[in-house]
Amino acid sequence: MIEGVVNASREAVVLLTVNGPAGATRDIEAIVDTGFGGFLTLPPELVTELGLGFEGIGRATLGDGSEITFPYYDVSVLWEGQPRFGLADAADTTPLVGMSLLADHSLYVEVEEGGRVVIQAR
Repeated sequence: MIEGVVNASREAVVLLTVNGPAGATRDIEAIVDTGFGGFLTLPPELVTELGLGFEGIGRATLGDGSEITFPYYDVSVLWEGQPRFGLADAADTTPLVGMSLLADHSLYVEVEEGGRVVIQAR
């Protein structure tokens, strides 16, 4: 089980450990974004710091209808005590947890400042 908290902006935030291929690790706060179908987004500086391996270029349509392109990278996330592998989109934003990372899990959020966030395997 992964637990987090709802911040003052009513965002569900969890603490994750991300790992690079050469053993670099970093604890990050990430916002759960149910509108993001991907695995994870990370700021480009963190991608560089972790030495993540480049995989390709992706495209996305934002909520306002505009399209963007972005590089994506191999990443490992410590998830319920085990490494979970996926692709991290590099984006100039707060790290986001997407629905692909949440696959096969339940999400519970108490939507109020200080409310609980619980991610649990089904």
